[in-house]
Amino acid sequence: MATKKIKINRAPVLTLWAAVVAKRLGYDEETALTLGKAVAGLNAQSKGKKLGIYEEKSEEEKKEDKKKERSAKPEFVELLGRGVPAVKTPQGLRAALKGEPIHAESVQTYLEQKFKDDLDDTRKAMEKLAKAFTPKQLESKAYDLYEKFRPKIPEGVKGWGAKGELDLDYIRSLAE
Repeated sequence: MATKKIKINRAPVLTLWAAVVAKRLGYDEETALTLGKAVAGLNAQSKGKKLGIYEEKSEEEKKEDKKKERSAKPEFVELLGRGVPAVKTPQGLRAALKGEPIHAESVQTYLEQKFKDDLDDTRKAMEKLAKAFTPKQLESKAYDLYEKFRPKIPEGVKGWGAKGELDLDYIRSLAE
């Protein structure tokens, strides 16, 4: 197998990794995809606020968001150190954004657009890594593993949205 490095932004990498981890923890494919997207979104919000890219919401906006969430009666799923709001839908459990379920199909399309022809290879490398740990071990190590293999980008605002190299051989090596 040739050395494989992919030039990509961190958000789709985290989305895919969190989905792979969720699946390893027992969630079905569609639920896992939505949880992955939510984890990446929550991470982006935190980092954006820290860098001053996103402004803190007003008290009025926070109240409105809480009202939407309460009406949807979310439960919280712990994944990669994040409490992800999720709602029950006729299709099953789905991560939710402002009380609205995230659609697995849109997450799959997003991943296909970002990874292009490298999606299957990347998913397989991540699945190999996830399977190297028991679900219990993976629960506590998943984010640390991501920090080891995620693409390197410039610090601060310069790194926002920047692409870095994702080394699939390195991900596979972490499984050994």
